[in-house]
Amino acid sequence: MQSIELPYFLTDFPGIGGRIKDRPEDFFVQEIPLYEPTGDGDHVMAEVQKVGVGTLDANDYIARALNVDRRNIGYAGLKDAQAVTRQIITIPFVTPEQVMAIKSDRIVIQWAAKHRSKIRMGHLAGNRFAIKVRDVDPMKVVALRPALDTLARRGVPNYFGEQRFGQRNNNDLMGAAFVRGDDKEVLRLLLGDPRPGTDKPEEFAARTHFSAASYEQAIQAWPRWAHNERRALARFIKSGDSYQAVMAVDMPVRRLWVTAMQSRIFNEIVSQRIGNIDQLITGDLAYKHENGSHFAVEDAALEQPRADAFEISPTGPMIGRRMSNARGRVFDMERALFDRYRISARDFRSNERDRSHGDRRPLRVQPKETKLESGVDEHGAFITIAFTLPRGAYATILLRELMKNDSKSDAQAGQVEDFDADSDE
Repeated sequence: MQSIELPYFLTDFPGIGGRIKDRPEDFFVQEIPLYEPTGDGDHVMAEVQKVGVGTLDANDYIARALNVDRRNIGYAGLKDAQAVTRQIITIPFVTPEQVMAIKSDRIVIQWAAKHRSKIRMGHLAGNRFAIKVRDVDPMKVVALRPALDTLARRGVPNYFGEQRFGQRNNNDLMGAAFVRGDDKEVLRLLLGDPRPGTDKPEEFAARTHFSAASYEQAIQAWPRWAHNERRALARFIKSGDSYQAVMAVDMPVRRLWVTAMQSRIFNEIVSQRIGNIDQLITGDLAYKHENGSHFAVEDAALEQPRADAFEISPTGPMIGRRMSNARGRVFDMERALFDRYRISARDFRSNERDRSHGDRRPLRVQPKETKLESGVDEHGAFITIAFTLPRGAYATILLRELMKNDSKSDAQAGQVEDFDADSDE
């Protein structure tokens, strides 16, 4: 299955072009915590500002500074290094004073207070962004206001970013094959399927050898950086068993395959309904934005005023063993995609490969606290776009609607939102 072209929602807006993330200070993101520190307990909750430092690297530095195990540091999501980011973390068995004493040129503790428990992945309400778009006419800020207002009123497509599908754009195919137990297909995609002109020379050679069943030559050809490929192939050579070979791949990588498959199906549903992501269909499962629950839409016309007020939104599937199905033609649309991937919720229930609960995800999200300004600094002209988004939503998807410049906005932006915020860990 090939990657789909994600259609735009704002088809009448030509976009302002431009570039983002020329430098870290051009991309600011701050987590909005789900709860405040309790004021007592064995943990310290702190807000950490990082400049040009990724989440895990910052956690490593803080762990060394406090002489604690990095695995005991809690955090709600992963943030990109190429940005100025403020994140909430928790550290056990230290004092707020010790945390505030941490000094670094690129890591600054904003505040620290006692808390009762470790923060977990996904425990945030959303993120606040302020993003400078460069190489743009600052006068275009005037045309940008009505476009941003339309997104605030009708919603931003809740697409997943393309990064999770991998450089070969087939993580979703491996995820589907893995869930349905087709281990030979997983290995074909992981170790074979050579692509001339796309693969690096050494990788192309290794994949070509594997496809020709020259396994010893393949393992010699795989470069050292291909840890999972080499591990899987070595297990396959030793055992001759595809299942054992697949299970030799790191569990987070196997989990990534499955989330990529879930995300691709969801993206395709959004794509099919892109012009009407704010319109309910009888049979939809509607998402309540106030609490994250959903309910079956029996009469779309009756419920549509609530959607117009952005109280509820239609949803798409994140397939898993407990996912609720839509009804009528909405269900037919979703089932057609499941059939294309040859998977069903039963596959998640009938094996121990992946136990994702599944979920319903809203087709749209609402940007709030939107603000625009333009100006010129020592690096040139810019337009700053500021907004908040709920957790699990991608700032780069909002930006592509306004910039209409995928090659620059998506390729340079990277993943700044929480990668696993919507997974069932």
